Amino acid sequence: MNPKDKYEYCPSEDEKIAIFVASCVESVAKALDVAPGTMYQRMARIGLIKDYIIPCYNVLHTESRQHVTEDLIKTIEIWEKKQGVAI
Repeated sequence: MNPKDKYEYCPSEDEKIAIFVASCVESVAKALDVAPGTMYQRMARIGLIKDYIIPCYNVLHTESRQHVTEDLIKTIEIWEKKQGVAI
């Protein structure tokens, strides 16, 4: 065994999902030119994180960053309109 191997860290599945959620929030915030904290609140308010990003992680994380960002922007717009949420 390589001595360096015992120091390598492999994140758990929950940690991988949390990292992915954070990167989704940041990429959408950047695309829409808003603060990540504001985008997180906006996504959480409509349930996008717990009802879409996390349950669909296995599919979403295989897509390109650009595709995921575009998809999330469209989904936010649709869900906010459907829920009657003002931006």
